[in-house]
Formats: sequence, C-alpha cells, structure tokens
Amino acid sequence: MPKLNRPPLRLTAEHDSPIPMRDGTILRADLHRPAEGGPFPTLLVRTPYGEGTFRTVPVVPALEAGFAVVLQHCRGRGGSDGEFRPWLDEGPDGHDTIAWITAQPWSNGEVVMSGTSYLAGCALQAAATRPPGLKAVVATMTPHDFHDGLKYHGGAFALGSALHWGTLQAMLGLLHAGEAGEDVGAGFGAILPMLGDPAAAARTLPLNAIGGIPWWRDWISHPERDAYWQELAETLRHDRIEVPVMHVAGWFDLFLSGTLENHRRLGGPLVIGPWSHTSQGTGTGRLDFGFFSSAQAIRLEQRQLAFLKGEDTGPAVKIFVMGDDVWRDEEAWPLGRAVPIRYHLHSDGLLSPAPPSAAAPVTFTYDPRDPVPTVGGPLLLPDPTNVGPQDQRDVELRPDVLCYTTDVLTGDVEVTGPVSVTLHAETSAASTDWTAKLVDVHPDGRAMSVIDGIVRTSVPSGVHEIDLVATSQVFKAGHRIRVEVSSSNFPRFDRNPGTGRTGADSAEVGMVVQHQSVFPDSYITLPVVPR
Repeated sequence: MPKLNRPPLRLTAEHDSPIPMRDGTILRADLHRPAEGGPFPTLLVRTPYGEGTFRTVPVVPALEAGFAVVLQHCRGRGGSDGEFRPWLDEGPDGHDTIAWITAQPWSNGEVVMSGTSYLAGCALQAAATRPPGLKAVVATMTPHDFHDGLKYHGGAFALGSALHWGTLQAMLGLLHAGEAGEDVGAGFGAILPMLGDPAAAARTLPLNAIGGIPWWRDWISHPERDAYWQELAETLRHDRIEVPVMHVAGWFDLFLSGTLENHRRLGGPLVIGPWSHTSQGTGTGRLDFGFFSSAQAIRLEQRQLAFLKGEDTGPAVKIFVMGDDVWRDEEAWPLGRAVPIRYHLHSDGLLSPAPPSAAAPVTFTYDPRDPVPTVGGPLLLPDPTNVGPQDQRDVELRPDVLCYTTDVLTGDVEVTGPVSVTLHAETSAASTDWTAKLVDVHPDGRAMSVIDGIVRTSVPSGVHEIDLVATSQVFKAGHRIRVEVSSSNFPRFDRNPGTGRTGADSAEVGMVVQHQSVFPDSYITLPVVPR
C-alpha cells in the first residue's frame, strides 16, 4: 500500500485584517501564511465580488508553493470601507496594499498578483504604479482598455455584458450599504426587476431610462473615446508596467482581444484554451473539446505558480487548436507561418478564394424593432448556457441574415490567428451596424459559430473593417466554412436606431427600417496555416 508520509502544514489565518489606504480608507483582507518559517513572498488577490470569489483562489497550492496569501476586498465591497468606483481606485489601492504587505514582519519584501477579469485588471493597474516589491503578475481574461473591447466594440455598445455586470455590481453595492446601516429599499426596488427579467431590461429604450446602476449613464453617454475614457485609461498605462506578466485567454471569452493586446504590449507567456469567461473546463457551448482541453489537464494552475516564483519553463505560446482538439506549443503570437487568404463573398452565396465575377450586391432589410438574436459567441450574459459555439441554423433562416458558404472541403483547413471581414456595403439609414460571424458547417448540417464582430458607422456607402479578433479552428474535410453578415446581434450589442443618434436617447417608435446592400468585392481574411 502506498504511503505518502506528508507532514502537516500548520497555518496562521486572519479574517478581515485592516489595511489603511493613503486617503485613510480601511480595506480588509484575509491573510493566510505558514505558521512556521518565513519570511515569505506573498500572493495578493484583490476582488470586487465579495467573499465568494476567494473560494476559487488556489490558496492551498500557493501556501504549499511557499507563498503567504492575501485576499483583499476592493473598496466598497466585502468587508472594506469606502465607495466602489469601477477601475478608478485599483491602482493606488493595490500600490498601498503592496506597501503594507512588504512592511509586515512575515513578508520577505516580494509580492506577486494574479486574477481573472476585473481581478486581473486590479493586478495590471497596480503594476502600472510600479510599487516596490511587486515581482510578477498572472492576468487571465481581462481587457486592455475600458472603452475599446470592454464597453464598446467597433463603436457599438456592449449592452448585454454591461447590463449584466452593472446589475451585479449595483446589487453588491446595495448589500454593502445595507450592512453599513443605510436604507437601500429604493435601490433594490430599481434593480430587482432587472435581475428578475434581464431580457426585458435589455429591451428598455431609451437606454438612459435604465436606472439602479450608478455608472450606467456615464457608460452610455460617452460612445466615443473622449476625456471620460481617457481618464480611466490613465489608470492602466502599459508603458509603466515593468514586471513580467503571464496571460491566459479563451477563444470564447469576451476579453480575448484585450488579453491578446495585453500580451502584444507587455510580452510574457500566453495560453489560449477553448474556454469561455466563466469556464476553463472541457466543454463550451454545444461542443465538448475532450478531457485534455481543460486547464486542469494542462496543469495550468501549477504553471502559473511556477511563473510567479520565477521558475516557469513552459512554451512562449500554448494554444488549443479546435477541430483537431489538441494543444500546440508555438514560439510567438500571431503565428509567422500563417498565410492571410481572402475568401470572397460572392453574390450567389458562395464563399471562395476566387475573386467574384459579378458586381451586383445582395440586399436585405433590417428592422431594429426585430433584431437578430444573440446565439453563442464570446459572451457574458445572464444565461450561462448561451455562450461559445452554438448552432446557427435558426438564425440563418432569417431574411436579414446573409450566408456565404464554401464548397465542401476536400482537406483540412486550419485557421489560426487574427480574423477580419472587409465589407463593401451600403445603407439607406443615417447610421447602421454591420455584423459578421465565422461559422463551421458540419456534415450533418450543424452550423457552429466560431467568432463574431461588429462595426458601427454613419457612412452610407463605403468599405468597413469588422474585427472578429482571432481563433484557432481547423475546418475539417467534409465541413464547409461560412460567413454570416447582418446588422445586429442583440442583446450582445445595443440596437442601432438608424437615425444617427445612439440608443441612449432613442425610443423604439422612432427607429428606422434600414435597407442594406452588400457588394461582392467584400471578403473575409483568414490566416491559413499550411499543413
């Protein structure tokens, strides 16, 4: 019988330990460290989501790796005092917390940070303040900017994720205020209907009629990258980050573009799995990528801890290649050997590398009162099942969705790298949106979404670039490649009323039916990897 002979690791823990900030605000944290030995390097994780988030942090593995662990609530959340202001205070607060840690007798003066989403943003914002003692960061699935790729994509407002995250944070704020003895009845009266029926909340027009979310009107009233967003951008200056950073992304994460941009600017190891924002398991959406696709299977947690200790020996880039359903190590991202190939959108519905011979456009009519529903994609919506690869056949039956499809593939086609659609299009409206979606059509007819994008424009006729971000997808022999084109993806993005105004102050009664034309000199650029 095997005998491990493992001695117990005796621990010391403190709950809600007070940590003063430079303005006198007290933030609180849970502290974990070995009861003997030291001093220790410290893993710091900061969260705005309350105590429940701490249960997902690998505290025990970090302790076993030799770290002390500090789990801190952001100001105005959990046990911390103050007012929560999204993104504004995380840099200074992280800096002050690191200074406090390094002054403790159990600290060896070295701190590392990690986290996912907002928590990773906290780490990068702290790193941008260059606090003495910070040595490394693991940033998982986080934006690179608070306007582009977070609240706005291609100029369109990311309605679904903004509403979902905003209502969650509003509720947490009310719970925090209620615990402090404040009267929060009116606040809950405004927010509970949105939590109970998020679909109805998403259809609210004008958008400025949505109440209960403290920062909502700031988000919707600044569609352009103006001084409001620039002030936030100053809290995450990549040029000020000097410590090494490891980046983790998901092909179906809404912050894929942000993670890739963080990697481009900061360097460091990059891992991309077939994951969504909330899951790093084996299945995403309607597809199961197999046991070895999970973060656990590649021992990602162990590698992250090794990186934070300065002991990582893994590859520069590790990506999961969907279709083949295998992990592959690469030297850099994007892949230097990928060849950009244009697949043209022919008027008869063919998608082909061959240039089109006809010039006649394909037309459709889009009514923003009946938008194309969001089915799958890189999402963060109240319905956790509506994410990732989903069958698009019902969507494709709509008359306002154009489909362009290749012939049946006689061999595998690997698409790995940045993907974009160049659309030559025309609209009758004062403003409109153009959407594009890459789809893998299986032999049994399933049309499984891969990645999508949008661009908002007030140009009646012209050429528009739609950023589909990136993927690594092998379209297998017997499959077909498809591109869908339309003018909405709701509620992932808000509806364009067609009037030249935004949804912030537009009612449904004033929306304009939009007559659209797509010309055959349009194309998708696919980074094809020779096989």
